[in-house]
Amino acid sequence: MTRQQAPCGAWTSPITAAVVAAGATPLASLVLDGASLYWLEGRASEAGRSTLVGTAGELTPAPFNVRSKVHEYGGGAYTVADGVAWFSHQLDGRLYRVEAGAAPAAVTAGNNQQRYADFLVDAPRRRLVTVREDHSKGGHYPENTIAAIAFDGSETVLVDGNDFYAAPRLSPDGRQLAWLCWDHPRMPWEGSELWLADVLEDGSLVNGRLVAGGPNESICQPEWSPGGVLHFVSDRSGWWNLYRYDHGLVHPLCPKEAEFGGPQWNFGGSLYGFASSDDIVCAYVEGGVSKLARLRGGVLTDVPTPYEEIRELRVNAHTVALLGGAPTLALELARIDLDAGTREVLARSIPQLPPGGYLSVPQSISYPSANGRTAYAFHYPPTNADFATRDGELPPLIVIGHGGPTGMAASTLKLSTQFWTSRGFAVLDVNYGGSTGFGRAYRDLLKGQWGVVDVEDCVAGARHLVEQGLVDPERLLVRGSSAGGLTTLCALAFHDVFKAGACYYGVSDLAGLDADSHKFESHYNQYLIAPPERAEQVYRERSPIHHTDKLNRPMIFFQGLDDMVVPPSQSEAMVEALRGRKLPVAYITLEGEGHGFRKAESVVRTLEAELVFYLRVFGIPVPAGLPPLEIENLPA
Repeated sequence: MTRQQAPCGAWTSPITAAVVAAGATPLASLVLDGASLYWLEGRASEAGRSTLVGTAGELTPAPFNVRSKVHEYGGGAYTVADGVAWFSHQLDGRLYRVEAGAAPAAVTAGNNQQRYADFLVDAPRRRLVTVREDHSKGGHYPENTIAAIAFDGSETVLVDGNDFYAAPRLSPDGRQLAWLCWDHPRMPWEGSELWLADVLEDGSLVNGRLVAGGPNESICQPEWSPGGVLHFVSDRSGWWNLYRYDHGLVHPLCPKEAEFGGPQWNFGGSLYGFASSDDIVCAYVEGGVSKLARLRGGVLTDVPTPYEEIRELRVNAHTVALLGGAPTLALELARIDLDAGTREVLARSIPQLPPGGYLSVPQSISYPSANGRTAYAFHYPPTNADFATRDGELPPLIVIGHGGPTGMAASTLKLSTQFWTSRGFAVLDVNYGGSTGFGRAYRDLLKGQWGVVDVEDCVAGARHLVEQGLVDPERLLVRGSSAGGLTTLCALAFHDVFKAGACYYGVSDLAGLDADSHKFESHYNQYLIAPPERAEQVYRERSPIHHTDKLNRPMIFFQGLDDMVVPPSQSEAMVEALRGRKLPVAYITLEGEGHGFRKAESVVRTLEAELVFYLRVFGIPVPAGLPPLEIENLPA
């Protein structure tokens, strides 16, 4: 069939905003309880609530929302042991107990002052051990501890004194407890500590001692082998690799220039587990791509899978359950039989994929950036079975700067990306300096350079594709959310490359971010920008709100009104500044949305508005059926 020629950006596509919103079911937080598997599913049609599902069905019907708000980002919101699930309900912060066929029952008090995450069940002592965030004592920030919650709801602090805690892990014999901690001004991927203590019969801890870590070493995912040997991931070599702590000594298990762990934005992450004491099943990232492997006797052997991103896994003697995806495979939950090598898909984030002719397959590229650096990205060419570019036309390009900024762009199929490529846009998803997945040295490129290195790498990526003759130099766009929003704003303010931009709940005022920030990230800018003694000057130099005189490009802003990470004041200040300069600007606010949009109607509204914005800015005809959009100061 002959494909139609039409302006890039105006192609019609079966991947509508409604399909993006309805078709992606978030999957997260795997737990294996014996042979039973559990996970969380997002319900966009139910105001984005998260529900606990097992192979036997749903355990937490509406209105329960299985989510923790510890550190604001949450994670680790439930656990299951012997068929009994314990979970945090976001609405009231309480801990609940539920088992199949019964209604959830509250365990803790309903004062909405405590938050809980990262649970383990200590059955012999009839209690859970958890990370607790206590907001009851007033003050600017809550108190973080490791606490025990008895099955009757009473609470006891086990470990305190540090600013943050994570990953309490009880040895198989119940006699030792390991945990992670760190203190301001560090984030856990900058420097954290692994501690170990003995557990007395009454559950109290004695003989706490530091096992590994420090201000310049990041530790993650401590786990006990079935034989009672403590394992963990450390980046002491420059890469997050696997280690064992045995008889007071730390032993590397598989030195490799690859990442066996990741940054702890959320609780409960897992990228390795034990089939037996000497058989570790793990996922690692090499060159931006995930691989599944088994580590036995010091030998790492890859396990073939169709996945290029493995987000999480859980292991028992015969099974690995994982969340994985690939460029033409949306995130899915699969169970792999380690003995037979068979794979069973239990859940898909997108039950019905669009036809392959509408899916763009990315190319992993590297390219030169400023100061001799090499940057990495995924390039998605425009793809549509029904349309082709007009003779002589090059497509517009959307450059995406991911959030974090300590995050990573992966190649797993995302309908939100295919929404653009199936309409004739090219997309460049950039792993700028500072991204995880490429070792500590690459991650530390952003130290003191946020708003510089990330921006330079996005600019260099756009120029690279222009030089390759792949995109239109007059139609270069930049978009980003959260930290990627700062990247977007700085790219438009300090470089004359992009012609327009979209900013989702982005950072515009670094000083304001410090003033409004929650505890977890309240000192992050000391690493990303400057120490306190230099902060005022550097913040002003880097903050786009102080350089609106350099902005001369159209922009659209999206902001959740309940955002506690980047508050609405950040977007509002930029919008007002652009209005004052009579620059084309659109501003979309969303009631009931926080840092990241979960409601289906929010996803539809924002995607359609962003598309209309780009089309009108570039003078491309707006297809029928798209809602009107008010763009202030845009010439008719």
